[in-house]
Parts: sequence; C-alpha cells; structure tokens
Amino acid sequence: MKYVLVTGGVVSGLGKGVTASSIGLILKACGLRVTSIKIDPYLNTDAGTMSPFEHGEVFVLDDGGEVDLDLGNYERFLDIKLTRDNNITTGKIYQSVLDKERKGDYLGKTVQVVPHITDAIQEWIERVAVIPVDGEDSPADVCVIELGGTIGDIESMPFIEALGQFSYRVGAGNFCLIHVSLVPVLNVVGEQKTKPTQHSVRGLRSLGLAPNILACRSSLSLSLSLSYIYLYIYTSCSNGLDDNVKEKLSRFCHVPIDNIISLHDVSNIWRVPLILRDQKAHESILRVLNLKGVAREPVFGEWTSRTELCDRLHEPVRVAMVGKYTGLSDSYLSVLKALLHSSVACRRKLFVDWVPASDLEDETAIENPENYRTAWNLLKGADAILVPGGFGDRGVEGKILAAKYARENRIPFLGICLGMQIAVIDYARSILGLQHANSTEFDPNTQNPCVIFMPEGSKTHMGGTMRLGSRRTYFQVKDSKSAKLYGNRSFVDERHRHRYEVNPDMVQQFEDAGLSFTGKDKSGRRMEIVELPNHPYFIGVQFHPEFKSRPGKPSAVFLGLIAAACGQLESLLKKGGVAMNRGFSNGTSGEKLHRNGNATNLSNGSLDGIYSNGNGIHV
Repeated sequence: MKYVLVTGGVVSGLGKGVTASSIGLILKACGLRVTSIKIDPYLNTDAGTMSPFEHGEVFVLDDGGEVDLDLGNYERFLDIKLTRDNNITTGKIYQSVLDKERKGDYLGKTVQVVPHITDAIQEWIERVAVIPVDGEDSPADVCVIELGGTIGDIESMPFIEALGQFSYRVGAGNFCLIHVSLVPVLNVVGEQKTKPTQHSVRGLRSLGLAPNILACRSSLSLSLSLSYIYLYIYTSCSNGLDDNVKEKLSRFCHVPIDNIISLHDVSNIWRVPLILRDQKAHESILRVLNLKGVAREPVFGEWTSRTELCDRLHEPVRVAMVGKYTGLSDSYLSVLKALLHSSVACRRKLFVDWVPASDLEDETAIENPENYRTAWNLLKGADAILVPGGFGDRGVEGKILAAKYARENRIPFLGICLGMQIAVIDYARSILGLQHANSTEFDPNTQNPCVIFMPEGSKTHMGGTMRLGSRRTYFQVKDSKSAKLYGNRSFVDERHRHRYEVNPDMVQQFEDAGLSFTGKDKSGRRMEIVELPNHPYFIGVQFHPEFKSRPGKPSAVFLGLIAAACGQLESLLKKGGVAMNRGFSNGTSGEKLHRNGNATNLSNGSLDGIYSNGNGIHV
C-alpha cells in the first residue's frame, strides 16, 4: 500500500479537500486504484450532531456514517463508496483507546498519548486503507489521507506525531507528503510573497514531517483593515506561481522545483485535476512512491469533455433554494452539486436563488417588508423550487408556503426529507381541510399529526440514533414519474437521515384526495416518495438523493427537476430517465460561486459552475 498525505498551512479553507480529491483522481486516471481517508481533529465522535452553520453539511454514507463533507468530495471525484471508518476523528480514537483500557487490553500500563493514541491512529489508517471501496475484492493501490485543520493547531498534534512515526515505519517510497499552502500577493507591491509558506514548512519540519511536494494556492483574496487604514490587501493571481517564486520556495523549503505545484483559480474546479496533470504533478507523486514503471499517463477524455461543456453553457435555469441554512452554502453542498450535475446533463447554466424560508412568512411581512418582497420575488421568478432537508421549526411555515406556491402554480418542485414532509403538511391543510395539520416535531399536541416520530427513534440521545444509511424503496406505481426517472426499476437504494416520517394511518386519506405515494419501504408502511400525478413535476422524497449524485451520473429526481424546469422532462421520460445520461462517465464537481457575475472564492472552494444571487453566502 502506498500513502499520500495532504496537509494544510498558513490559513484554513485553502482547498485541501479539493486538492486531495484531485490527487486521487489523477492517480486513478493513471490506472491506479485509490481510496481516501479524512482525519478531523475535533473531539466529536462524528459530524452527526454538528450545526451546518458550524461545519457545513453532514454527509451520509451507505453504512449510515455521518461524516465530514469532504468525504462527499472524495466519493464524487472518485466514484467510490466509503465507510464511516474512512473518517477518523479525535473522538473515535480516544473512545477506542479508552474502551481497550476498560477491558484491560493494556495490561495495567499507564495509557498515554504516545504510544497508545499514536499507535491507535496508525493502526486505524492501516486497517481502513485496505478496505475495498470501488467494488473490487482486493485493496486499493494508493490511500490518499487528508489531515484537517492547519499545521500548528493544538488538536492535531497527536495526529502529526502519529503520521511522522507512520511515514518512518512504512518507509521511503511508500509515503508522499503534499503540503497545501498560501502564496499571497501584496497589492501594494504586486509581488507574490513566499514567507507564509516558508514559515508553514518550517513548522511542519519541526513536527517531524518533511513535504515532498508543495501545492501553492496563489489566488486567494483577503483584506485586513484597522479603522479606515488598509494594512494589507491580497489580490487575485490567476496565472499561477512565477518561476522566481518557485526557485525561492525550492531553496528555502528544500523541495525540488519540479515538485512545486501552482493551484491557481480556474473557471470551474473540474479543471483542478487537469492543471495538476499539465504541471506533471502525477509524475512527481509517482516518482516519490516508486510507481513510475507501474502507472500509465493519465487519461481524462470524458472528464475534459464535461469540463469544457460546463464552461460553454449559457442558457440559464433558475432554481429557488428555500432553506433554513442559506447563510452558509456549504450547508447544502451535496444538493448544489446534484443540481449542477443535472443542469450540465440538460445543457443549462445553473443559477441558484437563495431564499431564507422564514422570509416568506407573514411575520416577516410586518417586521421586514423588504426581505419579504425580495424572497417572494425570487420564488416567483424561479423555473423550479427545491426545499432541502433540515431540523427545527424555524422557517417551517415558509417552506410550507413555498410548497403550496409550487403546487398551485404548477412550478416544478422537489422536496427532500423535511421538504417532502412539509409538502404533505401543505396538502393536509389546503386539500384535506385540516387547518392545524402539522408534524409532531413542530407541534407535539397537533390534532392532525400527518408527520410523526418514528417508533424506533430515540428522544434522549441525538448522535447516531436516526434512520441512517442506504435503505431500499419499492415503487408502487409503475407509470409514475419517479419510477420512470429511475429507469423503470422495481426498487432503488438511497441514503436516509431522518427521525420523522409521514403518518401511515393517514396515507389512505391522502391518496383518496389525489396525493400518490409512489415509493414505500419493504413493509409498505413507511412512505418514501410522494407525487402529484396531475402536476408537471411535484415530487417529495424521504431519502437524500443528493448523496449519490455524480457528475456523469446525476440523481434521477434532481435530473427530473431540472428537465421539467427546462421543458425536457417528457423527452427524458421517453428515453428511460437516468438511462439518458450515460454519455459521460463519472467526474468531479467543485464550485466557485458567482455573485452578480463576478467570481467569489468560498471557504471550501466548493461551488464552481453555480451562479447565485449571493443571498447570505458566507465568504
């Protein structure tokens, strides 16, 4: 097994996740099989209880693991299926060591960070690295490991020590360290500055790790101000590193000049693996890992075609995203990527209008009329409306109003998880006449509980107690839009993350009134897909289809939404739904958000190819 470690320095948010994913992809393009591990130094056992505002979306795996969003990047870039153990956290490591201590596995020894914690980290990496993730039976050839955070963070010290020991133990030729760092440009002098990277590498070396390759982000924008006096202004540099800057970095960081890679801004980050290839990054990695005679030159045929297509698109499709966490786009990262995959498949340029759900409510009309008008104008100007998942009662009434507007005005609508539940609530209130119908999540005493807490759920423990992971949905209506979109299969496996479900005792009442539950679980009592048959496109799903969407293989229901918004749905259904979209193999998707047509870097560099009103975007 060969190992590639990706670390970050100077500042967070440089794009280590995209870099690690791109490195994995270029190695895969060289004919190697690749797996990935993400190390998160926080004390949480997993990401399941974290606020989206704090950490972005919680990505869910087939085995029910609630993990960091970077594992979503790995799966999309490499078209693999990871496990919960591919996300290592400080909480998991300490928990496993303490469990062993309680069982007496350490034979009465004093349990310490070194060697017990560091050994546990190394054993975990070696164990997970050999788990096949690409459908084959044998282990992968290369494991790409991303260490979260920034070099020098206190919480990552045990991992740095463990990885230093690990690099020595596996030996030269089996371990390659790629350090992602910042080379800013001072606007005052117009010069690329190497000192931050020099200090970062010096800190890395002092901790026992020496980089083999430097990947330099040379195009971040940052302003630091004091009162009205601007001290430093870092500006964009889209042409990469100057040759003299590379020579200086090579001299002071002790890295060969051929191993210094520029990660400058590109039109969309599907191009990142391509710029790595153009700079011969794969040759540097293969040389360090002694794989030069084993791997081929990277092949990017279909990947390049899709990248070029994405840049050429100009005819727009506008989607209103009605959510609770619109202040941070990473909260809906997989949803945005699934929309992008589908819009590219339909040959449309995606525009996302962020609509804070609470701004659609009557209270906002009184308290902030301008926000109210803006929200409703965005909703009414959209080609399609999407209500993603979420928790808590803030903005729920606004989401119900969005579903009602889409239903009454025949606007293509997709509701995911909570988005499906609020569509059912709207139908109960508007069509069944149950004015106070609600979910017991928001009104425990409602007289008409059309959404209820699942019997097997826990009300005392939050972490890992939801209905999680891949579950099977059986289609009940063969000629329904959802069944056709999934290629007329009898069932589909999708990933779930929820505590509440449609009340099975009210299903017949809904269906008698025209609402069709076209997908159910094996028991037939758990509703998975709901449709309005006489609507151009009105679908709600209890699962999260965005987690399995891929650039070359977009999610069926997302593809249906975009196709309906573009007037292509009938043609898509005739061609067999997702079967239409097999012209491209898997690719990557990362995005740079555009605000009013101008490129804006995001915290995780995660949104390129998507255009937005910029409402509430965290920069």
